[in-house]
Amino acid sequence: MHTLKLALKVLRRRKFFTFVSLFAVTFTLLVLLVATAVLDSAFAPRAPEDRPQRTLVVTNAQAKGQHATRTGWAGYKLLVRTIPNLPGVERSALFATPRKLTTYHEGRKLTCQSRRVDGEFWRVFRFAFLEGGPFVPEDETQANPVAVINASTRDRFFGGGPAVGKTFELDGRRLRVVGVVRDVSSLRMLTYSDVWVPISLTRSDGYKNELVGDFGAAVLLSPGARPKDVAAEFARRVGAMPIDDPLFDTLKAPMDTPFGTVVSTFLDQTASGQGALAMTYIWLAALMFMGLPALNLVNLNLSRILERSSEIGVRKSFGATSAALARQFLMENVLLAAVGGLLAAVLTAVVLAGLNRSGLIPYAELSLNLRVLGWGLVLTLVFGVLSGVLPAWRMSRLHPVGALQGRFE
Repeated sequence: MHTLKLALKVLRRRKFFTFVSLFAVTFTLLVLLVATAVLDSAFAPRAPEDRPQRTLVVTNAQAKGQHATRTGWAGYKLLVRTIPNLPGVERSALFATPRKLTTYHEGRKLTCQSRRVDGEFWRVFRFAFLEGGPFVPEDETQANPVAVINASTRDRFFGGGPAVGKTFELDGRRLRVVGVVRDVSSLRMLTYSDVWVPISLTRSDGYKNELVGDFGAAVLLSPGARPKDVAAEFARRVGAMPIDDPLFDTLKAPMDTPFGTVVSTFLDQTASGQGALAMTYIWLAALMFMGLPALNLVNLNLSRILERSSEIGVRKSFGATSAALARQFLMENVLLAAVGGLLAAVLTAVVLAGLNRSGLIPYAELSLNLRVLGWGLVLTLVFGVLSGVLPAWRMSRLHPVGALQGRFE
């Protein structure tokens, strides 16, 4: 308690230093908290992707030959020949990438994202239905012109009133609404869209012959199934699949967790098992980002030590131990980091609310929840200790006579 009171007095006495340090700490933690909130919104267990621990995904594929390489999302042909009846899989779903479409409704020009999915999609992912329900596998088999829309699309097309049973035109087809779901953030790569329609509602069947195309698959594992075993069997099936295109002789398509799949999209589209590696990269990036302002604070703190040399010398002369002085300085730094973390949390809430309202991230649901605050606390402590250890050690090494005389060897 004495160390805390002394730290508060020192920080109040050196107002300029305190202001500069608080600004650096607050800005750094603000950026890190906003980034953490974005990652939390994208990957934390939340409907419709509320079972990530039991979900494996295939999105990326690569067909390669001696003179040609094609990389992109998986093709429909690849998935329908390798996904069905995988051991350890309870359910599986196919879905295409979203397409931006323009339509006219009651004389108004409207744009929306449309995604083709199969009937099992609604059982692998658990959407919150506000009206009606999903279309079923029979709608996919019979190419019925039905659609599920989100709440925002209902508001734009039908003025917020009940939409189930009503029709609208999209991509040259008159679609009947069978269900309305809550908006899904665009950060959810696997499920985001404005409109969901059966896969078979397309003008051409060419997609059925593609090994690399614009499709993905998600499998819900049976309780007790080992993800590594399921992914290994899928890889074996892909490797054994005949390739009827003379340009290509090898085919790759990794199955991974939703997080690992997104990471592999940015790192290496044919790599699998990237989740642990990605977390390492994220932590390294966070430490590097904290390291730059921490180094500035270290230099500032070292300068402050030189200014306080006479105080340190007097206290050492009267029996203050090096450990006590180091604890005091670390307390000052952690206290600064704690205040900066509190300010950063308040500013983060303001920034996230602004991002949610801005529309920069469609249907964003960024929030400062307990997970984000927990990570913020960890980052605050790391930042406080990181920027205070070296100056505290340097303070503890000062000789009392040398400090009084202004010598710092």
